[in-house]
Amino acid sequence: MDNIYAIIPVTTFKNAKTRLSPFLSAEERENLLKAMLRDVTDTLKKHVDKIFIISRDEDVLKYAESLNVNTIQENDNSNLNKALTQAMKICKGKTRKVIIVPSDIPLIGKTNVQMLIDASKSLDFIIVPSKGGGTNMIIMKPMAIRTRYEGFSYKEHVQAAERKKLNPQVHDSFFMALDVNTTEDLGEIMIHGEKTHTRQYLKELKVTVESFRGSERLKVTRAD
Repeated sequence: MDNIYAIIPVTTFKNAKTRLSPFLSAEERENLLKAMLRDVTDTLKKHVDKIFIISRDEDVLKYAESLNVNTIQENDNSNLNKALTQAMKICKGKTRKVIIVPSDIPLIGKTNVQMLIDASKSLDFIIVPSKGGGTNMIIMKPMAIRTRYEGFSYKEHVQAAERKKLNPQVHDSFFMALDVNTTEDLGEIMIHGEKTHTRQYLKELKVTVESFRGSERLKVTRAD
């Protein structure tokens, strides 16, 4: 039995990250998501035995194959939590732990992922919160809890783990907490994301960032 598999759920490429419009066009947002997914898979390949990308989008699955990872066709009439249950059922009995991460955390490589995986050998449940009360990583046995993504999922996941007496351990990580949804998030990638595909793509789009004292901390623009 392998030690750990990664599961990455991806919805669709088209109409992704709508909060970044009109700063980025639909095509640019799609390419951004591809770059972020590549950063996530590149990092995980160094630490896990297998990576599964689950999606109902044929374009996503085709791109995942180009990244040399395993793919799962998401069931019809599904949602994020049902998709993760579907993926975990495939992994159950084949791996000791799964690591569940989203596709939009391109700074994951800045976090000591191996340390978390090593810790999971003696800990039942490790969780990394995202900005705004969400969840950007869980490491646990397949099906240890039913995931509760959407809304303030961090507290929901911790409480679910406590009910199962899994003694959830929280790891705070600035880099892994940063899932990309806003232009200010893009600024953080420009500042901290050296050597990532995501930052390289943003540079190609001539995205620039500077310190700002207004309602947001960063001023993110595109050069003409």
